[in-house]
Amino acid sequence: MTAEPPASPSPSEAEVSVEDQQQPMAEAQAEQPAAEAAAAESETTAEAADAAESGDRAASLEAELTALRQEHETVRSQYMRIAADFDNFRKRQQRDAEDLKLQLTCSTLGEILPVVDNFERARQQLNPEGEEAQALHRSYQGLYKQLVDVLKQLGVSPMRVEGEPFDPTLHEAVLREPSDAHCEDVVMEELQRGYHLDGRVLRHAMVKVSMGPGPASAPESAPAEGN
Repeated sequence: MTAEPPASPSPSEAEVSVEDQQQPMAEAQAEQPAAEAAAAESETTAEAADAAESGDRAASLEAELTALRQEHETVRSQYMRIAADFDNFRKRQQRDAEDLKLQLTCSTLGEILPVVDNFERARQQLNPEGEEAQALHRSYQGLYKQLVDVLKQLGVSPMRVEGEPFDPTLHEAVLREPSDAHCEDVVMEELQRGYHLDGRVLRHAMVKVSMGPGPASAPESAPAEGN
């Protein structure tokens, strides 16, 4: 028995089959732009979200940087104030230490100056005549010179006041007398020597001050003429 060949599809069936195959392709081609548009829109949305997130992060970093700068300026200002206060404290402490040292020096030297006065008085009164007395006088002069040299090394210097105008910041007026040889308010005599310490008054000089010429004596009246 001979097999019959399969029947070929009719033209109408073939057209239907081709249309059936082309329809999914057309639908796929139609859906592709929409998918691409959706993908592009999604990518754009993601980029916008990333840009917004980056902007927010940049704004946050900028705000943090501004806060750090303000904190830095605050800390710097506090440091500058503390440094200035410490420098002023150090200078004040140094001045106080120098003032205390000067006060102690003045107090100590003030106790020594009467000894110098006694040396001065003894030197004026001594008048050695014998050889032994002269040897003792030379020994005394050596001690006095040594004492004066020590005072000079410490910055002590005597005042020279005779003939100078009276200055209450340097002199202490003990006596005031009329004088034809000196003008008014001029130191006539030094009664106790004054001293400086590095330009500062260590002890005021006790002085006698001139009051100027005294009142002129009244002229003697001429003898009356006889009649």
